[in-house]
Amino acid sequence: MSAPPQPGPQGQPPGMPQPGQQPSPEQIQQMQRQLAAEAQKRGLTVPQYIEQLKAQAMQQHQAQMRAQQQQAQQQQQQQQQGGQQPIQPGPPNPAALAVANFLKAQDLKPRTVILDEKRKEMFRVKRAIRALQSPAYEKARSKNKLLPEVNDRPTAENAFKLLPLSLLALRVSKVDPSHGHEGHNHAKPKRVKGLWTVRIEQHQEANDDVHYVWLYEGSQWKQKLYAVGALVLVMSVVLFPLWPFFLRQGVWYLSMAMLGLIGLFFGMAIVRLILFIITMFTAPPGLWLYPNLFEDVGFFDSFRPVWAWQETPEDIKNKKRAKKDKKAAKNAAKAAGANGKPQKSKKGAAAPADADTPDPAPVQSAPQPTGSEPAADAGAVTQRPRHATVEEVEEE
Repeated sequence: MSAPPQPGPQGQPPGMPQPGQQPSPEQIQQMQRQLAAEAQKRGLTVPQYIEQLKAQAMQQHQAQMRAQQQQAQQQQQQQQQGGQQPIQPGPPNPAALAVANFLKAQDLKPRTVILDEKRKEMFRVKRAIRALQSPAYEKARSKNKLLPEVNDRPTAENAFKLLPLSLLALRVSKVDPSHGHEGHNHAKPKRVKGLWTVRIEQHQEANDDVHYVWLYEGSQWKQKLYAVGALVLVMSVVLFPLWPFFLRQGVWYLSMAMLGLIGLFFGMAIVRLILFIITMFTAPPGLWLYPNLFEDVGFFDSFRPVWAWQETPEDIKNKKRAKKDKKAAKNAAKAAGANGKPQKSKKGAAAPADADTPDPAPVQSAPQPTGSEPAADAGAVTQRPRHATVEEVEEE
């Protein structure tokens, strides 16, 4: 005797084909017998029962479609009541361009960031919303009718969302500059203090603390003008043989003058070097003659002084020491003015400092370091050189 048929997976009737499996002839006959039995229970023929099943399936599909449409209408009504619009990027429209031009003209306190290895301007949404709700926007809207009306915060957000809708500005967030460089042979990019590296976020929001970057660069008439000028310049150089004779002659004289000037500079540099080499042995440390061609100074400053001696390491140290002493004296004067300000007379003149100034206290001798010779007279007062140093300022 054969074993009874086992039920299929997930409670399927025995003999039914599994999903994705082609039914066998026996399974087809079994399904036909089941349809005939179901039709006989309802008092219908098999074709009438099949048509009834099709009608029921169609009604269920239509009911699902109506439910989805009602749900979409409810969501749309809620968005309209809340004053928010979904962001779906598309081509720029005139209203978005008008809003972008207005915000670009406002002081949004932008900061430079790095986006896809390019420098962009980033701003906060809070300042943009504040600009859209300002009297300046109302004044600009009276002149430009393309600007949308802004009455409250939701309408201001809707006006701002025109920027990401038209891909004029997008929301970004800060990322690590070394992100994405793992496993590469090249070194990490040098990090600049205060310069963020950002990336574009998928969800575009209009919260106050959200940052956006400008992808809209404004009017390009300057770039177009520069491009036309460069094209005209190139064409003029290419068509140089067709120039009038007096223009070509003028260009030749001008080029000769420039070559002569360059040669003069080279000649002066060689003469200065020869003079320095001669004076370096005859009158050390050496003499330099103007102009100072290799210093980072202006044109007139390069001729001052007319001549100068070569600076030695001692001269450089003396300059640094003098600069340090001057700074210390300035700090000492500030400290003395802060501790005791001189009294002023009726006319505003300062009273003489020596009139009521008490005698300075005797300076005690500084302790001798270990291994040094003792002083000749222990009771003698050791006075330091009269130089304003940082140490003396600290003792006062």
